[in-house]
Amino acid sequence: MTEFMRRSVSCIGSCIILLILTLTGCNDSTEKGDENTVVFWHFWSEPTQKQAIRQLLDKFEKENNCKVRTTELSWNDGKTKLFASFNSNTAPDVIELGSDWVAQFSSSKVLQPIEKKELSNFVDFSLSPTLWDGKYYAVPWVLDTRVMFCNTDLMKKAGIVSAPTNVSELQTAVQSMSQLPEGMYGFGANGADAHRLYKKILPFFWSNGGDIFDKNGKLTLNSQQNIAALNEYVKLSRYGLIETQRHLDEAFVQGKIGFWYSGGWLMKKIADGNPSLKYSVTLIPGMQLPSMSFAGGEYLAVNAQSKKGELARKLVKFLTNGSNALDFCKAVPEAGFPADRSTMNDTYFKTVKYRDVFAQQLSQARMTPVHPRWLDIEASLENAVTAALLGEKTAEMALAEAQQEAETYVNSKR
Repeated sequence: MTEFMRRSVSCIGSCIILLILTLTGCNDSTEKGDENTVVFWHFWSEPTQKQAIRQLLDKFEKENNCKVRTTELSWNDGKTKLFASFNSNTAPDVIELGSDWVAQFSSSKVLQPIEKKELSNFVDFSLSPTLWDGKYYAVPWVLDTRVMFCNTDLMKKAGIVSAPTNVSELQTAVQSMSQLPEGMYGFGANGADAHRLYKKILPFFWSNGGDIFDKNGKLTLNSQQNIAALNEYVKLSRYGLIETQRHLDEAFVQGKIGFWYSGGWLMKKIADGNPSLKYSVTLIPGMQLPSMSFAGGEYLAVNAQSKKGELARKLVKFLTNGSNALDFCKAVPEAGFPADRSTMNDTYFKTVKYRDVFAQQLSQARMTPVHPRWLDIEASLENAVTAALLGEKTAEMALAEAQQEAETYVNSKR
């Protein structure tokens, strides 16, 4: 799935944002005199990405005798711009949302509901973020996940014959790399890094039988399973480099890290920055349970107040159609896989280096919990992990405090 960069939302900020969304009035996203134009805001802003989007939109325009006016957003401030547009009654007809954003928007009633029958073609786990209060509010577009990248040169120097398949083996391998020259690290430990750190710790929780909520919806951040999992992550970091995802990606490209959890975009960085690097990719090691990774995705939704509802829905259906989404993923490999189940086993993915591993990992992946205050809960979790990594608190103490803080969000009315 693509890289999903997000900004932290504080408790107060989140309440204000939700209030803004709730108070949204009618939207007039249509330019006067432009009756056959639909407005689409998305996050594919790099040149090759924009070109791929434009080619699809040109086809849609021709088929529907219309125009699609686009605005490219940045993951750094795109969400803020979306909030502002809803508040000022200038929100677009169609918007792209990250999988962990959908609940916050759909719970605020600013998205147009979607009939369940229109979602029958998509892989089951991709539908969970779209459901709120018995209704669906977004359509899955593309999905991807993270795998473990292995520096095979460093493995060889450390006497490691094969890639670890569980966390116990990973601990042993990482410790054996502690004898490598200065500036080389066994493990890349994502530290304080908003909206990214939680994607690295959740696979530890999940594969140890832990979770954020139990089956009854009770918050379980400080469960014994999660505490044990966090302790393993902290232990790995003691033989690794604690940094942001961007810096760890760069360090891996430079050949300085033995094992690192990352996404498909890293392969392009390696090809561009250090094509001679010897590496492999494998499933993320599990703990008590088999490998489990974080799955993310991009979703398309229609503004509830759009005056171009029919055309907007056609655009969403067009872009998320398996064939068109596959064309997009071919042009933009970092987009991952179409959410349309008909394409998941397409032979194309067998021709792309390591995509078969990503496909297998995607079948063993999960998405974040669906909750309108998820971003606040996420921040509490990330702060706890950071405190444990830095040795400021024990894993037990850090998660207990995160549990207490997150309960205030879960128990609040908004």
